[in-house]
Amino acid sequence: MTRPRLTLVAGLLAASAAACGSLPALAQQPPPPASTAPSPAVTDPLPTTTAPNPPADPNKSAAPAPEKAITAPTLPSAPSPAAAPPPAPPQAQAPSSSPPQTSGRKTLVEAPANADDVDAVTLPAKPAAILAGKTKWDEAVPSLKDAFARIEADLAKAGIAPTGRPLAVFTRTDDDGFAYEAMIPVASAPDPAPTAADGLRFGTTPSGKALRFPHKGSYDDIDGTYETLTTYLDAKDIVVQDRFIEEYVTDLADKADDKLDVNIYALTR
Repeated sequence: MTRPRLTLVAGLLAASAAACGSLPALAQQPPPPASTAPSPAVTDPLPTTTAPNPPADPNKSAAPAPEKAITAPTLPSAPSPAAAPPPAPPQAQAPSSSPPQTSGRKTLVEAPANADDVDAVTLPAKPAAILAGKTKWDEAVPSLKDAFARIEADLAKAGIAPTGRPLAVFTRTDDDGFAYEAMIPVASAPDPAPTAADGLRFGTTPSGKALRFPHKGSYDDIDGTYETLTTYLDAKDIVVQDRFIEEYVTDLADKADDKLDVNIYALTR
């Protein structure tokens, strides 16, 4: 599979950055109507009145008493135990929208009012745990997922809490595959840094003026967003650096996941 990425912008002419236009907003599907739960059934109470015992017949004589009646001693009645309240039903837990290890983490910049348009941003330099790698295009998602998992595991062992969404900085691309740096921002880099494990090191995320291009859909379809990005830069005569950044707003689970949300940053010169 051939990705446009860095090779599509290699022949653009150098020029001053022009004002950023807006891409057409993606159509949003209306939410499905909420289902109405049926009202619980009402059970009719059973009658609580019973017929009284029939009166004794006055015309019948009483049974003869025994010669020696044995009277059993009267025992004190035991107090009736207090009725225990019924146990409370267990409460159902609502499913989490994202895995616990990534929930609550912020993106590099705040999302704009219209998150479906191109916008100009300034990326801050944030401390991050970094792991370099390379892979084929067809194995992009498994390779990046594995890199992020290894970073998470090493951070957990070192007692360092991640604070930002996972990033992939593409440092080299060709027709066969690409080289990348997987990054996860942290609050601060440890000092001294722990011993590097599996190539893990600490540095900072790319910073500076950039254009943010949103991609919403499967990773298989991300080429279309890069083609739009290249066309936009060409039309505006905007020169960018020879690397792109993908920030995964939602978890990178599967290349066919059509709910994937990615920020693509092009750093301008």
